Amino acid sequence: MFSRLFQKPGRKGPARTPDDCVVWAVGDIHGRSDLSGPLIAAIRADLAASVAARRVLVFLGDHVDRGPDSRGVLDQVVEVAADPSLEVHCLRGNHEDRMEAFLDDPSLGPGWCDYGGRECLMSYGVVPPAMRGDAVGWVEASQALRAALPDSHLRFLRRQGHSVAIGDYFFAHAGARPGVALDAQSPDDLMWVRQEFLDHPAPFEKVVVHGHTPADAVVSDARRIGVDTGAYATNVLSAVRLEGETRVLLQAAGRGERVSLSTRPLSV
Repeated sequence: MFSRLFQKPGRKGPARTPDDCVVWAVGDIHGRSDLSGPLIAAIRADLAASVAARRVLVFLGDHVDRGPDSRGVLDQVVEVAADPSLEVHCLRGNHEDRMEAFLDDPSLGPGWCDYGGRECLMSYGVVPPAMRGDAVGWVEASQALRAALPDSHLRFLRRQGHSVAIGDYFFAHAGARPGVALDAQSPDDLMWVRQEFLDHPAPFEKVVVHGHTPADAVVSDARRIGVDTGAYATNVLSAVRLEGETRVLLQAAGRGERVSLSTRPLSV
């Protein structure tokens, strides 16, 4: 669908997908199921209409926290990941990492809640302790979250990968550390790296497609594609479609039932 509308014959770019392959990459959702629902539906419709033999959907991580409906987002992602017609990769963001860590170490609760964990807990019907120093309360909240998590959500957290390479593109939540080969990156860097990656001018072996660092607009150049547009605060969730040498941006914007979709080609 989108390729027919926006493909530019003869356009040359520094990176391409494998032949007969289309890839979608979805940026940081952060609990905004109202945005991810229509965005995912549009992506699935495009993939269903594609004649490509390999149809790939990559979620770049940070599905949870900050927004009001982390549970709803995981329901959506788990459901699409079960589609046997698609190749789905769900990458681990630093927020999923902290959510899972809280299940094993309740003392991490106050720090997790400082940057969005409170909203995640509330989406599962768990009320976090009012006091940071309430050790018993955090243990009880951790136990309540584990009890509230559907088995499918727990399996989702346990099985997330840290990166995937497809053609001339490398997908990771945060980016990659300069000076280190992409296949030798540490899990911590793939989830957490920021300024060292963003500020370094040299390209990697592949174009890095990432989220983690919100920006007013999607970044698309010969070195990286940054897909995080701060959905939880800006009401704009972004995804990028890659096929051959083309790049197309899809965005869901708005709130609640007033969400609209828009597309446009991305330059390199």
